Amino acid sequence: MSGAIIALGRVRGCVPLHFPIFPPMRRTLVVPDVLLLGTLLAGLLLLSGCEGDYRPRAVGPIGEITVVMDSSHWTGPSGEALRANVTPWVETLPVSERSFQLRHLELTDERTYERVQDLKNVIIAAPLSDSTNETSFLRRRLSDEAEQAILDGQTAVVPKPNLWRRSQRIYYVAAASPDALAETFQSQGTQIRDTFTEATLQRMDRNMYEDDRRSALEDTLMQRHGFAVNMQSDFQIAVDTTTGSEGFVWLRRLLAQTRREFFVYYVEDVSPDQITPEWIYNTRDSLTRRHLRGNVRGFAKIDYRRPLKTEQRSFLDRYAYDSRGLWYMVAPLGGGNELRPVGGGGPFVNYTFYDQATDRVYMLDGSIFAPDNDKIDLLRQMEVMARTFRTAEGSRSPDASPTAAK
Repeated sequence: MSGAIIALGRVRGCVPLHFPIFPPMRRTLVVPDVLLLGTLLAGLLLLSGCEGDYRPRAVGPIGEITVVMDSSHWTGPSGEALRANVTPWVETLPVSERSFQLRHLELTDERTYERVQDLKNVIIAAPLSDSTNETSFLRRRLSDEAEQAILDGQTAVVPKPNLWRRSQRIYYVAAASPDALAETFQSQGTQIRDTFTEATLQRMDRNMYEDDRRSALEDTLMQRHGFAVNMQSDFQIAVDTTTGSEGFVWLRRLLAQTRREFFVYYVEDVSPDQITPEWIYNTRDSLTRRHLRGNVRGFAKIDYRRPLKTEQRSFLDRYAYDSRGLWYMVAPLGGGNELRPVGGGGPFVNYTFYDQATDRVYMLDGSIFAPDNDKIDLLRQMEVMARTFRTAEGSRSPDASPTAAK
């Protein structure tokens, strides 16, 4: 397989007005001149470009991807490759969850197509060797040159942000054969997932902070520590302390069925070379033993019996370690050093990095306790909160891109 085609032909304007596989019935309709003029003006405004976009936002569960694919491929190697690479199981949760929930549809009629146009996250995929509705849909959007290139062995993985609605992420995926389609998801599934994840975090940022901020507390953090993160209105500062060259702030959101914890730790005079996964784990355990204690007894600790993953990545334009795993409450057994579980636990996400502007090592850590809920979307809220981090010396964390968030 050679590279991916990224240009499709015959896609006219921002909003396709009908589904060509199921053409609308011809009707004769008498329209008053004034109404006709208004309708034409509205249509011109809608199709004059995507600037000043007043279309409704896409709908649907925030953590769901709809896959439009013929059922024979959905249950075959192509569907298996999509599930394994676009929505793999997340093992660093108490019970494994898929990175996105999946919903399967076939383009059986006009009504189904209209439903698809409303949704947040959509993949429309087909091999061009088929004669299915999904294949016909993609063929009609390919130039002759692009179609021939695919039949000759190229693949097409084409993002179409905000195609029919605002805050929407659509992918067209085409290949010559079913086997080639499966190989496409195997080779490019991670990139597709990353795009959906980024769009999801941007949407969550807007939902969390558009009308719900504790700006006064954020200003307090900036004045006292030289950094801030966005806080929803029901977050409280549980611990705020500085000792010598270190600082620690623990933020909490306590609701009836869930608990969210977020802490920021920073230390000066630490070389970036000292930051390793082991340093991160030991530092986190030391901090939670001191500060994140139970109401009656015990303290939070990383559960090393379960999957624990650390990766290097770029975070807010900084070189960082991204760590994910599980925490649980423990207490000393008798008078010795042995620890025993005392109940409670959940997932955490941790970003640790060196900030050159402040000459500090920062650790941003979000964890949740939600025994009766799915965890992945709650943990994403902690990721969104971490992404709002900014310092007095640097600029604010990057705003959500208007492509996906509006």
